[in-house]
Amino acid sequence: SHIPLTWTFCVHRQAGQCDGELQRTSLLKLRGKDLGPFFQEKIMKDILVVGMLKEGQFSRFMGFMQSEEGIAERKKIADLTQTIGTVAPDHSKVMFKIAVHDMDALHAFLNGSNPVSKPVFDEVMDGYEIYELNRV
Repeated sequence: SHIPLTWTFCVHRQAGQCDGELQRTSLLKLRGKDLGPFFQEKIMKDILVVGMLKEGQFSRFMGFMQSEEGIAERKKIADLTQTIGTVAPDHSKVMFKIAVHDMDALHAFLNGSNPVSKPVFDEVMDGYEIYELNRV
């Protein structure tokens, strides 16, 4: 027997509704076996990343972040449609609020263990800070 797999994704918090999390509302069964473990739920976390840039490297940083390869790597980490970014007036810092679904990938992207971002970040970044955000 087959029971459809249904997911509910909520992105707005109003009057007790869920916020930024994926919830399984039924099981997928095929020939009596639960296939749920083969599907990975994406739990979203609101994260703030502050990046400190080396002098004169803002254009290079943004060029990478907006490139096809930069976007492809960022999609592995977060929902890009929910990203909000800003930059300091002197271009020495950038700040992004992101909806992260893979924290390990975020750390790899920033700390140099991701082979795609490492060459660029070695060249442009002085450091970074990561904050987990909670609504009040």
